[in-house]
Amino acid sequence: MVIQRDADARERMDGPLAPAELDATLDDLDFLNAWFGGYALTLRRLRRVAAALPRGARLRVVDVGGGRGDFAVNVVRWARRAGRPVRVVVVDSDAATLAVARRRTSAYPEIVLVQADAAALPLRECSAEVAVSALTLHHLDRDAVVACLAQMAAAAPLVLVNDLLRTPLTLALVWLATRVLRLHPVSRHDGPVSVRRAWSPGELAVLAEKAGRRAVITRYPGLGRLVAEIR
Repeated sequence: MVIQRDADARERMDGPLAPAELDATLDDLDFLNAWFGGYALTLRRLRRVAAALPRGARLRVVDVGGGRGDFAVNVVRWARRAGRPVRVVVVDSDAATLAVARRRTSAYPEIVLVQADAAALPLRECSAEVAVSALTLHHLDRDAVVACLAQMAAAAPLVLVNDLLRTPLTLALVWLATRVLRLHPVSRHDGPVSVRRAWSPGELAVLAEKAGRRAVITRYPGLGRLVAEIR
C-alpha cells in the first residue's frame, strides 16, 4: 500500500541551513544510512559489479546527490580492504554541503567532488561502471528525475537508486526513529516529509522508461527502502 505523494511538501534541507544545523543533520543522515540500509544495500550491488571487472581494474562510481561524501567514504574503505582501485565522483548542488565534504573526504584522494545540478550532470558517456543516487530523486520533479536518470545511464551501464518506500509503515518507522533516537529537529521534520515525497516503485519504473531505460526494483519494507537497478 502506498500513500499519496505530496509533491508540494518541502524539506528544510532544501533551503539554507546554519552550519551547526547542517552538520547535525548530515550526521543524522549518515547514522540512519549506516543502520537502515542506505549504505549496505547499495554497496552489496557495487561489490557485484567490481567482482565482474578484470583483476586490478579500477571501479569508477558516480554518486549523484552525494552530500558530504559519507557513502563515498564507505565505498573507498571497502575498496581499500578488498585491494580494489576505485574512484568515486561525488556530485552535489549545494556549495555549503560540498564545503563540509571537502573536510570529510580530505583523507581519501580516491574521492572527487563536483558541484552540479542533478538534472545537468557534467558527466562523459561511459565514464563510470556505476552511477548511484541515494535519497536524492525525491527532491526532484518528474522532468528533472527523467533528465537525471538519462544522464546517469549515459555515464554508466548500471544506475542504482536507493530511496524510501512511500508507505504508511515507512512513514511510521521514520517518524518513530527520528524521535526515539533524538535526532536533530531538522531531521525530525525532514524524515517524514521525505517519505511523503518519495517516488513509488511504479512511478520510478515509469520515469526510468521515459529516460529510455528499464528498472528492476526490489522493496525492503522492514527498512522502508527500495533499490532500483536501472539499465
